[in-house]
Amino acid sequence: MKAKSIKGKNAEELKTALQQSMNDGFKPTLAFVFLTEGEDIDAITAMLDGQSIAIFGASTSEKFTEHGLEPDAIVALLLDMDTAHFKIVLKEFNDVASVYETACEVGESGKNSFDHPAFIISTADIRIPGEELIRGILDKAGIDVPVIGARVGEHINFTGTVFTNQLKSNSAIISMIVDEDKIDVKGVAVSGWKPVGTEKKVTKSEGNWVFAIDGEPAMDVIKKFLGTDMLTSYKSEGLDSYPLQFQRGRGKPVMNPIILWNKENQSVMLGAPVAEGSIFRFSLPPDLEVIDTVIDSTKTIKENELPDVDAMLIFSCVGRLSSLGPMVNSEIEGLAATWNKPMAGFFSLGEFGKLDDTPPEFHGTTVSWVVFKEK
Repeated sequence: MKAKSIKGKNAEELKTALQQSMNDGFKPTLAFVFLTEGEDIDAITAMLDGQSIAIFGASTSEKFTEHGLEPDAIVALLLDMDTAHFKIVLKEFNDVASVYETACEVGESGKNSFDHPAFIISTADIRIPGEELIRGILDKAGIDVPVIGARVGEHINFTGTVFTNQLKSNSAIISMIVDEDKIDVKGVAVSGWKPVGTEKKVTKSEGNWVFAIDGEPAMDVIKKFLGTDMLTSYKSEGLDSYPLQFQRGRGKPVMNPIILWNKENQSVMLGAPVAEGSIFRFSLPPDLEVIDTVIDSTKTIKENELPDVDAMLIFSCVGRLSSLGPMVNSEIEGLAATWNKPMAGFFSLGEFGKLDDTPPEFHGTTVSWVVFKEK
């Protein structure tokens, strides 16, 4: 299987880049398309559909390829994957209550299509609980199936769109379902953040809101660790880069970032629901060791499972962009350099993937990456 990454400032430039990529006989059948301006979607889908190229598309504020960050460009990862080996499904959510049922439909579609399906997914709509999406897919397709991807959208108003050849929606899930009997699909979710301090317990919570930690108002506990200067207004635009590390029954902790706080009742809102009794630790500020841990996750797969691949996708939390600063370039470049193959990705609002040998989960401030290799 052959792959190429292309880019363009608009649909016309992307069309030129596509034509140039095909000059050597390359005939892509699939395009992962990541863009910022929603008004470009119709022109791009018409152009790619005219070439009989299946589309997995998402709008997001920051994109990249193996050549680096592309904040102003439309990027696409093109593959000539056999069309019998994948299927793209887009399902809209009727409302938040229908998320599990919609995810079950995606899981059923995968299981009905292939004996061993893998799912590359993106979702639009910040209100949609990632945990319910994962649960629905796994309940129908099997607890061991790969589910890798991210929630899309720009990080100011948290709005985004997912789209394929004929459909687009700002409240839906798009899934590329892959036949694992024909295509190797490998990937993990990894954060690299190091824990610090003693364990804390959530003693009062409701959904994503935490009201009390160890019997004290949640904001008071957070302020003791982060400092009062970081909690100066009702709504934060920066703390979504700071994760709390929630312990699981076994394996690595799940990162769950602070998103908002409420001074009136001293509560904090996290990126995913938190059950009362949950145990967490704070995180050390990021450093080069965080990046090394993320890059090492690719080297482990290369050494033990896939010495060569055809293409790569990377979904990195937008919180890493703000917390790592210029170092985020080293992280992206290091991930791509492991196999040195065509790659595309974007900075996300929540990530899907497995941390270790446990089932896939929903994460924050994490990198979820996946590689493809034709068997």
